[in-house]
Amino acid sequence: QVQLVESGGGLVQAGGSLRVSCAASGRTFSRSAMGWFRQAPGKEREFVAAISWSGSSADYADSVKGRFTISRDNAKNTVYLQMSSLKPEDTAVYYCAAKFVYYTPSYYGRDENDYDYWGQGTQVTVSS
Repeated sequence: QVQLVESGGGLVQAGGSLRVSCAASGRTFSRSAMGWFRQAPGKEREFVAAISWSGSSADYADSVKGRFTISRDNAKNTVYLQMSSLKPEDTAVYYCAAKFVYYTPSYYGRDENDYDYWGQGTQVTVSS
């Protein structure tokens, strides 16, 4: 069983930066692909970014490419999402997700159905 706890959300002005974190429990984190998703009010949850367990592969939604960076620290069982040049349309609840993929160090998923474990989410609000 993996438990994920997001933190670091908050209120930021447009153009600002924020880093959200996701701390994982359990010994499988270092062999788990990790993803970030978000859900804005009245909208479906959407893919934001993902990273393989080795850190060798990462991917981003077109809407955040060049502004957001996903990274991970396997020694700390933590994945990060550094968000810069934030826009009001980035306002959403941000969720991290995990999938244990021991034999596939370069795997990551873009679909929420690719993941087995989810955090409770952290609110990010960008004011204009």
